[in-house]
Amino acid sequence: MIDYNGRQFRSTAAETAVAGGSPIGHYHQDGHIVWAEFVGGRVQRGSLTGTCDADGVLSLAYAQVLDDGEVVAGVCTSRPELLPDARVRLYEHWRRFDGSTGISVIEELPRELPAEPATDRHDVEARA
Repeated sequence: MIDYNGRQFRSTAAETAVAGGSPIGHYHQDGHIVWAEFVGGRVQRGSLTGTCDADGVLSLAYAQVLDDGEVVAGVCTSRPELLPDARVRLYEHWRRFDGSTGISVIEELPRELPAEPATDRHDVEARA
């Protein structure tokens, strides 16, 4: 199973992007329960909650408030694709409560490289 905890995903959907940005979601997982908060682009605030199966497929409900005040809510099933660099791409098959449907793609942001350990001046002097 894919562990989504601590991963961040960026939307590639044009409808929620604006010049200079698109929504970024911060994902959490505890067992088979998954949830996320997202913001950016046209999305002032969004959240999702659902489950993850053994293949990493997510079944989710979501809600978001757009910059014009519109509230958008619905359900989606997100199917993962593992990328060559170990990141995850999700294909989200969504259905809004207004009846509209579609497929969006979100992609995991690269994880930051760990910071180099701080060098203590005394350690450097001791090795000299």
